[in-house]
Amino acid sequence: MLNNRKEFKYNFGGKEVTIETGRMAKQADGSVLISSGGTQVLVTVCSATQVKDGQDFFPLLVEYTEKFYSAGKFLGGYMKREARPSVGETLNARLIDRPLRPLFPEGYMFDTVVSCTVLSYGEEGDPEILASIGASAALTISDIPFAGPIAACKVARIDGEYVINPSLTEWEKSDLEIAVAASEDAILMVEGEAHVVPEQDVLGAIFFGHDEIKGFVKFLKDIQKEVGVEKREFIPATPNATLMETVKKEFTADARETLTITDKILRQKAVKALEKKVAAAMEANPSAFALEEGAAFGKEAYKGVDELMYELLRGDLLNEDKRIAGRALNAVRAIETETDILKTPHGSSLFTRGETQVMATVTLGGSTGTQTVDRIMGKTEDSFYLHYNFPPYSVGEARGVRGVGRRELGHGNLAERALKSVVPTDFPYTTRVVCEVLESNGSSSMGSVCSGSMALMDAGVPIKAPVAGIAMGLVTDGERFKILTDILGDEDHLGDMDFKVAGTAEGITAIQMDIKITGLTREIVEASMEQAKEGRLHILEEMAKTISTHRQVMKDGVPVMKSMQIPVDKIGALIGPGGKNIKKLQESYELTIEIEEDGTTKFISTNQENIDKCMELVGLQINGPAVGTTYSATVATIKEYGAFVDIADGVGGLVHISELAEERVRDAGDYVSEGDTIQVKVLEIDRMGRVKLSAKAAE
Repeated sequence: MLNNRKEFKYNFGGKEVTIETGRMAKQADGSVLISSGGTQVLVTVCSATQVKDGQDFFPLLVEYTEKFYSAGKFLGGYMKREARPSVGETLNARLIDRPLRPLFPEGYMFDTVVSCTVLSYGEEGDPEILASIGASAALTISDIPFAGPIAACKVARIDGEYVINPSLTEWEKSDLEIAVAASEDAILMVEGEAHVVPEQDVLGAIFFGHDEIKGFVKFLKDIQKEVGVEKREFIPATPNATLMETVKKEFTADARETLTITDKILRQKAVKALEKKVAAAMEANPSAFALEEGAAFGKEAYKGVDELMYELLRGDLLNEDKRIAGRALNAVRAIETETDILKTPHGSSLFTRGETQVMATVTLGGSTGTQTVDRIMGKTEDSFYLHYNFPPYSVGEARGVRGVGRRELGHGNLAERALKSVVPTDFPYTTRVVCEVLESNGSSSMGSVCSGSMALMDAGVPIKAPVAGIAMGLVTDGERFKILTDILGDEDHLGDMDFKVAGTAEGITAIQMDIKITGLTREIVEASMEQAKEGRLHILEEMAKTISTHRQVMKDGVPVMKSMQIPVDKIGALIGPGGKNIKKLQESYELTIEIEEDGTTKFISTNQENIDKCMELVGLQINGPAVGTTYSATVATIKEYGAFVDIADGVGGLVHISELAEERVRDAGDYVSEGDTIQVKVLEIDRMGRVKLSAKAAE
C-alpha cells in the first residue's frame, strides 16, 4: 500500500504532539513523523538481520540532524551544505542514545541505527525532545527487540512553577533546565543545569517530568497496539554455565586478590595476567570449560574473568559494604589541589582526586575570542565556554590523538554547564576554560569542574561561589541497593549507574545520570542526591585549603579592558570611512577597540597607558574639546590671519593672530612654525562647530 497514514495526538504538558505513521520512509524497520508547535522531526530505525563475524558489542548508532531548510535559513560560512554534525547535534544524539541503550536485550549484537532528521522548525516545538520521543515511538512500533516504550521531556521552572517543554523564548525566564527520560515505572536518564538550585527543587523537577512522561508512555503503548508489528525473534546465546562454574571454582581466589590492589594500573595488569592464566587453562583442557578445540580462548577467558569480577565486586558491595581496596561506600579518595602552576596562562590549576587528575587553564580576552554557534534556533555568540581533552596517555594507552570524540564533547558540555552559572553575566571578558585530563580513574568530567573552578578563581574571575562535582555509582539486585561515592572506573564498568552532580555549597549547577539497568526508583535517586551532596561539600572544603575566592588582582598577561559610552549616532564617526579612523587608532596605540550596538566602546590592551591615551583621544574626536580647557596642539598650517592647529587627529581649530600673543602680531609666521607644539585654550565653539583657540590665554 502506498499510503497507510495514521495520526495520533496527545496533549503533552499543554502542547499537542502528533505522531504520524505509514506515510514516510516505509522501508525502514520503524518510522514516525512527530510534530508539535511547528516543528516536525522524521525518525527512522533500522536493525540488521545478521551479526558481523566476531561482533562482541552492541553497535548502536544514533544520528540527530538539523536541516537548515527546516527554519528557512542558509548555512553560514563558505560551505552551504550540511556536513559533519555540529557540537549541539552530537550532544543531542548522545542524549537520545543513553536511555535507549539499556533497553535492548542483553547479547543483541546487530547493527542498529536510529536516524532523527529535523524537517521543520518552529520556536514552540523543541526538536531535541521530539526526536527523543520519536526514537522511542519508532522502535516501539518496529519489529526490533526493545523493552520500551519510554518518553522524554525537558523541565523548566518559571516564576516558581515547573513547566514541561517551554518555547525557546520562555527558557530565558527559567532558573533550571532538566531533561528526563523514563518509562512508566522508573527513571532512565537525567541531564541538565541549574542556577544554584537546592537539591529538593531539582528532585522536584525530575519527578514532575516523570509524572508527565507516564501518560505519554501509555499513549505510545496504545499506538503500538494499533500499528505496531510483532517483534522479530531473538534468542540470546545461552551462557556457558560449565565455563563459569569452572572459572569460579579455580580462579576466585586470584580474582579476589586483584580486588585488593589499590593502584589502577597494577590492578589492570593483575586482571590481564589472570585472563592469560585462565586462557592457558582453557587451552590445556577445553572440555573442562565446555569449549571445543581451537576456540578463541583469549576472548572466552576475558568474558569469564569479567563475569567473575562482576559477581565478586557486586556481591562484596551488597553483602559486606566492601569496595575495591576496602574504601567506605561514602568515602572520597584523597585530594590534592594547586593553583598558578603555569607561568603564562591567565589562570591555571591542578586537581587530583585519587588516580584522576585534571589540569585547567583560563584565557581572558575581548569579543574576538567568542565562540559562534549557528543552529536552526539562531546564531549565538558564547562569551564563556569550556573545552575538555582526554588524551590516551591519561589511561596509559599508547596511541595518538585522533580529534575530539562524542564522549569528550559530552563531558566538556557537562563541565561547562556546571561552571557557567557562577560566572557573572556582566563580566566583560570572553572566558575560555580548557581542561586537560592527565590521569583518569573515575569521573574526569567532575574533576574538570573542580579544576576549572579553581583556575577561574586563579585568573581573577569573580565567580559567585566555588563549584565542585562528584560521580556516584550504584549496585542493585532489584531488592537491595548500595550507593557508591566517587566511583572508580572499574566500579563504573561493573556497576549499574553513573550519576554526576556538580554545584556550590548552596545548590546544584549541573547534573547527569546514566544507567545500565531498566530504570531507577525515586528512592534511589533521592538517596543518591543526598549522598552526592555530602561528597561535594567535602571536596569544596579540600579545594578551599588552596583557594576559596577569586584573586583581587589579575595577572600581568591579562589584557586590561576599559569602556566608555558614546552616542549611537557617533559610532560611524569613530569608525570612519572604510574603518580608516578605528584602524589607525588600533595601530597607533597597539590595542583593540570593540563597539557594541548601544554605543558601549571597549578598549583592550596589556598596556594601560595606551588605553588611557586612546580613550582621551576618542573622547576628543567624539565630543570635541571642552571650552575653557587647555590642550597641547600641533601647528598644521599658517595663514595671514592666524594659525590652524591640531589638538588631536581630526580635532583642531584656529588661533587668530590676535590670540597668538599679548602684543600686536602682524605675521603669524614670526611667532610659530608648522610642526611646532604650543599650548592653546578653548575660548568658544560656535554653532557651526568651529573651535576658537587662544595661545595667549593658555600662557
